[in-house]
Amino acid sequence: MPNLIDIRRRIRSVKSTQQITKAMKMVAASKLRRSQERVLAARPYARTLGATLASVAGRLPARDDGAPAHPLLAQREEKKVILVVVTGDKGLCGAFNTNVNRVAGGFLREKRAAGVEVSLVTLGRKAVDFWKRRTVPVLDARPGLFQRFGYETAAEVARSLAARFTGGEVDAVYVVHNEFRSVISQVVGTKRLLPIELGELGAAEGAGTDYLFEPGPDVILGRLLPRHVEFQLFRVLLESNAAENAARMTAMESATKNAGEMIDSLTLTYNRARQAKITKELIEIVSGAEALK
Repeated sequence: MPNLIDIRRRIRSVKSTQQITKAMKMVAASKLRRSQERVLAARPYARTLGATLASVAGRLPARDDGAPAHPLLAQREEKKVILVVVTGDKGLCGAFNTNVNRVAGGFLREKRAAGVEVSLVTLGRKAVDFWKRRTVPVLDARPGLFQRFGYETAAEVARSLAARFTGGEVDAVYVVHNEFRSVISQVVGTKRLLPIELGELGAAEGAGTDYLFEPGPDVILGRLLPRHVEFQLFRVLLESNAAENAARMTAMESATKNAGEMIDSLTLTYNRARQAKITKELIEIVSGAEALK
């Protein structure tokens, strides 16, 4: 027979856990609302910036030597690449961090099989803790990035990556992260950050219109391309932050529901055990009374 005291103690423990998960769900929901607003506000700017880049690049005359209009556009054979792994700083968000590290591991195996040397830049404590125990070289590790981050943080990392690319240290830069689709949908994806592919940015509205550029289109492109790289990385951080909050809210909601079901099951077990104990005591009393007759 289960011990009634142990069952009561376990019920109290599960109720305390349920209160914690409820509080964490509310905190995650509050953070999700703010981070979702930032993501939705950044997307129109990213589309407009990409369309502007494509429009300006389309008006540049072809160079005689066939070189790209800007070093960030240089297409080279991939021999050395950098993979930026973006995870969260905390756990209790389901498989959010595990999925990113799993996809990053698949990327490493695929590139190594093709003879490509891969180095990592880890953003977020979970990525730092996971990859520091592996043999993959880590060029930059930033734990605690999401405790307080802004555009300057993303710009600093992007400038470092762009300097390595333009300096010829690497031939491409990729990033793997969770893309925020909705509250219940976060998709892990891998995208190429460098070199910039202008054909993927789309055409600007009024592409057939003739414009006068002051200064020239090459100068404007030289200023927009670094800004584009910085903002793309900033958008990745925004998407990952929103996806993490959504995953944590969903995980805590599920944990709260499971705790409620466990409390119901334990309460039923407790009532059955108490009823069995009372029944046994009554039987003993009746049997004793019959024996005295």
